[in-house]
Amino acid sequence: MTIDVSFPDGRHASFPEGATGADIAGSISDSLRKKALLVKLDGELLDLKRPLPHGGRIEILTRDSAEALEVIRHDTAHVLAEAVQELFPDTQVTIGPNVEDGFYYDFARAEPFSLDDFAAIEARMREIVERDEAIEREVWDRDEAIRHFEEIGEAYKAQIIRDIPAGEPITVYRQGGWKDLCRGPHLPSTRHVGKAFKLTKLAGAYWRGDQRNAQLQRVYGTAWRSEAELEAYLKRLEEAEKRDHRRLGRAMDLFHMQEEGRGMPFWHPNGWTLYRTLENYVRRRTEGAGYVEVATPQILDRALWERSGHWSKFHDAMFTSETVEGEVLAVKPMNCPCHVQVFNQGQKSYRDLPIRMMEFGGLHRYESSGSLLGLLRVRRMVQDDAHIFCREDQIEAESTDFVRLLQLIYAELEVELDSVKLALRPDQRFGDDAQWTVAEDTLERAANAAGVTVERIPNEGAFYGPKLEFHLRDAIGRTWQCGTLQLDYVLPERLDASYVAEDGSKKRPVMLHRAILGSMERFVGVLIEHHAGAFPLWLAPVQAVVATITSDADDHARAVAARLRHAGMRVKTDLRNEKVGYKVREHSLAKVPVIAVVGRREAEEDQVAIRRLGGEGQAVMSVDEAIRVLTAEGTPPDLR
Repeated sequence: MTIDVSFPDGRHASFPEGATGADIAGSISDSLRKKALLVKLDGELLDLKRPLPHGGRIEILTRDSAEALEVIRHDTAHVLAEAVQELFPDTQVTIGPNVEDGFYYDFARAEPFSLDDFAAIEARMREIVERDEAIEREVWDRDEAIRHFEEIGEAYKAQIIRDIPAGEPITVYRQGGWKDLCRGPHLPSTRHVGKAFKLTKLAGAYWRGDQRNAQLQRVYGTAWRSEAELEAYLKRLEEAEKRDHRRLGRAMDLFHMQEEGRGMPFWHPNGWTLYRTLENYVRRRTEGAGYVEVATPQILDRALWERSGHWSKFHDAMFTSETVEGEVLAVKPMNCPCHVQVFNQGQKSYRDLPIRMMEFGGLHRYESSGSLLGLLRVRRMVQDDAHIFCREDQIEAESTDFVRLLQLIYAELEVELDSVKLALRPDQRFGDDAQWTVAEDTLERAANAAGVTVERIPNEGAFYGPKLEFHLRDAIGRTWQCGTLQLDYVLPERLDASYVAEDGSKKRPVMLHRAILGSMERFVGVLIEHHAGAFPLWLAPVQAVVATITSDADDHARAVAARLRHAGMRVKTDLRNEKVGYKVREHSLAKVPVIAVVGRREAEEDQVAIRRLGGEGQAVMSVDEAIRVLTAEGTPPDLR
């Protein structure tokens, strides 16, 4: 018996039944056999030493492939777990999945780990790599596997096995004398993990994410294909630490968070100025694109959320209360049902559509306290939220116009649109397949018309329709999902929205849910880190500080500041009896983009000496020239 395989270059070959990926790699060349780590068969990754279950399209993967990097990271998690159990035998292992740029492993141990343990654990991990322990896949009987893991004190592993659906194989991977329950695939041996890894942090975690369960200790790490990649990543981490919006938020006096308002920012004057400048810019751009702004209630009766479907699907994330009259009220987690209520007031004609309705509405969503992260994950947020009510024949044009508006705003905010993903139909959904196909293809055509290529992501759409997700890339290469465009046939039906069609019949509008920035709070956090606090002049909360060299120039400094404010600039003065170098350093740390220095000579000649954040030297000019230059640069891009 033989199996037939085809290669990426179109060649075909036959091999004896039971042939492995290693056999096939060796048949091509000795060098490929030595470099091979995994095999991909009809898109499924398999261990290199595993007999191929059938023929098909095959690809031999080496260390250079993205898939190999993911497996390297997962194998590093296994090496971590083996090292921990060798050093701390009283430890139980639970799960160890990959995360972005690395992995973690959750451990059950009575005594807490500390960061001081990392050096010893990493040293033992390097030893395990040097041992070159063969990694072998074994299929076990379910009852035997449960009994074995219970006997060796691995209660969590036994529980995982019990919960695996009947009929699924129970696979255990053995490396040396250590073993772990795992689906795989894995590398041929621990040597292939390499030594480009580092443990990064400790955290607490609940078993299966449920706070009612036992608390575990989570060890995070990162792993890469080479030392050069690891070093580059650690440098990015170092740069990210410098840009951390929480640290810069304190240095620039923008906002703070505190325990009594978990996940709810306290905006300081500087931060609120930044926030409103951004909000007003987006408002002007959006109004210019034909949107009307509304405001809707913050708290609504449970009945509306039940009709919309959010109560059953989103109730656990809603803040609710009950009045003395027995009303059950919920603080709104999204604006869309409210916008349908506005649409439903008065009869609408096909001629009235599209109606583009926006709201900077305050929203509240419960996020677990452990997941909160500065402005990036909050419980209280505002979205640059809008809903377009349109006819089916208008979907594509409206979607294209939205993508172009998003591209313009991202460009003016000096952030790069990295990728656009089209989230396709999930398994659980409303509507038939024909409707979903039309909706998905329409969104893709709309994005293409705006010059954007989309990546199709299976099963990630909302239950009511597909969506476009817009990911931006920041200055140090990180990506963030911010904008979204979601196509919805369901909510207008549930909330009885309709318009009078050309033939006099009643029809349902289609809703396009769209946001460009997404959460304002999150986007401000992203902007702070992207610009490292050094905002473009038009966006900076304090655009200039007029600082004196001597007290003789105090009156001139006040006059210069007044003239700049009259011209529309956001300006402060610094008249303290301190050396000017000290003042410059202090305001530079606060990321003030312009420091206008004045002394006796500048006062006599009606001049200022302009110092730019991050620049060398200074430019002496008349006050009138400084006002002309700075106001031109400080004007928002849509008003220039």
